[in-house]
Amino acid sequence: MEPVLSPAAAARIEALTARLDRPIVLVGLMGVGKTTVGRRLANLLGRSFVDADEAIEEAARLSVAEIFSQFGEPYFRDGERRVIARLIEEDHGVIATGGGAFVDDETRALILERAVAAWIDCDIRTLVERTSRRDHRPLLRSGDPEEILSRLMREREGFYAQAHVRVEGQKGPQTHTAWAIIEGIEQWLS
Repeated sequence: MEPVLSPAAAARIEALTARLDRPIVLVGLMGVGKTTVGRRLANLLGRSFVDADEAIEEAARLSVAEIFSQFGEPYFRDGERRVIARLIEEDHGVIATGGGAFVDDETRALILERAVAAWIDCDIRTLVERTSRRDHRPLLRSGDPEEILSRLMREREGFYAQAHVRVEGQKGPQTHTAWAIIEGIEQWLS
């Protein structure tokens, strides 16, 4: 369903999309809302959306958890890089990535060169609550989720900080986070 925008908001969106010549790639820890925000952002921009993890699962005919379990993380990251490159090449408007995608040097360089990287940051307490809703995250199966997420944030924060845009994930309607990304991209393009 298309959002109902005020004339001023519609004009902002039109001006932004006229200047935006590359996809927006959402990065950040698991649970920040990349998929949900990505769908809302794509809808606002009138662009296509794709979730890289879903595209990987479709290509491999295995879940992310099964790929991790059967082949290991390095194998997964190699396939993830190829899929993200293909999705960028296919010119999707908004691409949500897995939490570790942007940590990979080659994947990060590809995204920074050929897309607009938007880091959705979020506090750990919120991430623990969000990720506890479903048991499909392989990296959280080996211990205390709060400790694991805190460690991952410490390890990955420097990589995420290289994104073109950084926004705080909002509690409440994800449309607010989508608008924060739009505002961040407007500033980045200025």
